[in-house]
Amino acid sequence: MTDSSSIDVAAARKLVATTPGTRLIDVRTPGEFAAAHIPGSRSVPLDLLRAKSGLTVDHSDPVVLVCRSGARAEEARGLLATAGIDRLVVLEGGIEAWERTGAPVKRGAGKWAMERQVRLTAGSLVLTGILGSLVAPKMKWLAGAIGAGLTYSALSNTCAMARVLSMLPYNRTPEQDGPALLEALTSSAQR
Repeated sequence: MTDSSSIDVAAARKLVATTPGTRLIDVRTPGEFAAAHIPGSRSVPLDLLRAKSGLTVDHSDPVVLVCRSGARAEEARGLLATAGIDRLVVLEGGIEAWERTGAPVKRGAGKWAMERQVRLTAGSLVLTGILGSLVAPKMKWLAGAIGAGLTYSALSNTCAMARVLSMLPYNRTPEQDGPALLEALTSSAQR
């Protein structure tokens, strides 16, 4: 553990092994979760947490937040800190770090990670803008707008394109908006 708000893979695995009530909460999109997740983790997408203000938490179990690399989990930590969770940490490096250490991962359907979806979408829009500018010169501004958006995204550590893509049916499951997903985080009853 490097500080009180984050935990490395070795410490997270030890916490799960020694503290049975530990909750691994994956805040990536349902599509990303379905593709690969830590065994025993539960999906509570960041978009759902953003939409549900005023959560109440009825447990004192430790909660380890997981995403692809740590950025979305850190945002979730900020949102959930106000819900009364005292033992809330982010997995440093996310599921990528988990996999690099050889820790077990449950694999499912081959859906793409959000970052890969953003790269494909942004790259396609830039390419469209450049090629389209051969016919309609003003299309070059599409490429410029995407470049400006990516620059802002890097500087602010946010991604509007990822938020939009997370709303697509491919990245959602029918039960995403139901209370069952939040129950993994908020209820006192264990699985």
